[in-house]
Amino acid sequence: MNKNLWLLILSQVFAFTAAPVTVFLSGIIGSQFSPVKSLATLPMALSIVGIAIFAIFAAKVMSIIGRRAGFMLASIGSSLSSLLAAYSIINESFILFNCSCFLLGAGVAFSHQYRFAAVETVKKDMAPKAISIILLAGIGSAFIGPNVANITKDIISEHLYAGSYIALAALTLTSTIFLLFYQDGHKPNRINKKIKRSYLELISQPRFLQALVASAFAYAVMSFLMTATPISMHVMEKISLTKTGIVIQLHIAAMFLPSLVTGNLIRKFGHSKIMYAGVVLFLVTISTSLFEQNFVNYLIALIFLGFGWNFLFISGTSLLVLSYREDEKFKAQGFNDLIVYSIQAVASLSAGIFLTLTSWKTMNLICLIFLAIIILSTLRADSREKR
Repeated sequence: MNKNLWLLILSQVFAFTAAPVTVFLSGIIGSQFSPVKSLATLPMALSIVGIAIFAIFAAKVMSIIGRRAGFMLASIGSSLSSLLAAYSIINESFILFNCSCFLLGAGVAFSHQYRFAAVETVKKDMAPKAISIILLAGIGSAFIGPNVANITKDIISEHLYAGSYIALAALTLTSTIFLLFYQDGHKPNRINKKIKRSYLELISQPRFLQALVASAFAYAVMSFLMTATPISMHVMEKISLTKTGIVIQLHIAAMFLPSLVTGNLIRKFGHSKIMYAGVVLFLVTISTSLFEQNFVNYLIALIFLGFGWNFLFISGTSLLVLSYREDEKFKAQGFNDLIVYSIQAVASLSAGIFLTLTSWKTMNLICLIFLAIIILSTLRADSREKR
């Protein structure tokens, strides 16, 4: 732990509140304003599309202006996007609300770069620990964001949830306070482009591909089920908004709480074994779909969904930073996030459609395909390394 890492943690807590608030409210608000029921999850999906589209842009911007300026720019943008969301709710505009969620996703794309910034503050062998610590800050975001959104939802009495996004504007802007004290060691990237490997050369490395697949499909499974949860619980099963909020909050907490030990587990057992463990945790989630859809089963499913994501995403990200050269870091990081969040966007966008056309159980069983791909890529990388 050092000063820069502490400042990144504190800044991330507030910058990342946009993500859990979007998960908590976008589907519910979408179901109120959407002209077509199956498009209720479109705002959530568009926020992830925003993440995917701006992933490479965020890495490129930071390679030019540095981490601190990039994070501050994103915080200001997220604050303005939150105000646009509040305005869209007041005017009951589904189109404007979708636009605001898309722009909030752009801000989150920059927030995802915090994990790479954290790695740069420590030695490479401590990368899993640094990533775990920075992701642990997500617990603060998970409780601050939805709780503040819930408390402030009635500030504008005639327009439920408009106050939530006004509060979110203040939360995301708060992160800039900590960034003022962050010491950015950025140097302009003047490396000769001729010596850089192409995207194809990067992805042809078994370990790079393994890292990419683990992160991408961990997010696909998590987003596919998480996006559908508020609709399935609150809208279809008539479970209260309070209980739905508890499930989402504990799910997000479960995404980050294992970070206390995940870094150490990776250093002790290796990346591949932790990836296999993540797959097993996902299987617990899928198994619960075979039983009655009630509050307890949703709670168990979403908690293990968070655990599985944590193991796969941290092991994938920490393996990634070992798979590229220093001069390739922004290129490799941007490409990784583009693929990861593009796949997540497709999963999130299709969640509402699949939930409407099929069932919660079927959605869970579909996720077995993603788990098979993770296992195959890990087995391939392990076997290549032994040769």
